[in-house]
Amino acid sequence: MLINFKELPDSSRIWIYQCSRSFSEKEIEEVTTGLSTFLRQWTAHGSDLKAGFEIKYNRFIVIGLDQSAANASGCSIDASVHYIQNLEQKFNVDLLDKMNVSYKQGEYVAYKDLKDFKKMAKERAVSKNTIVFNNLVATKQEYLENWEVPASESWHARFM
Repeated sequence: MLINFKELPDSSRIWIYQCSRSFSEKEIEEVTTGLSTFLRQWTAHGSDLKAGFEIKYNRFIVIGLDQSAANASGCSIDASVHYIQNLEQKFNVDLLDKMNVSYKQGEYVAYKDLKDFKKMAKERAVSKNTIVFNNLVATKQEYLENWEVPASESWHARFM
């Protein structure tokens, strides 16, 4: 069951998929249409899942699930990952590689593999004040409060 992302409770479970590049406007329309269709039909053991999504910075797909009615099961999570894998193939992008880092350079969102980000930190090209995206947040409240944070307040701090 698709609901407006803003209407999800703060306790909702969150999955964030960062794209290796920005989606074009046309691609965003396709992702929005396809993901809306997928979430309308998303179930766990026959129960509708109450979920919503948003796309941030033309680069991040954020899916939220209100678990008060029904929790995601292994099969339903597998179905969502399979859907994301299909998006990867369709648009020739990486969405599931957790060994990459996105961070802000002014208003621009940069994307580097972890090895390059570590090197940049060592060379002081990024600092503890660099705004990073902590895609490990687990709830909507954490997403709203701790997703875009200075590197010093995230797991990225170990490289500074």
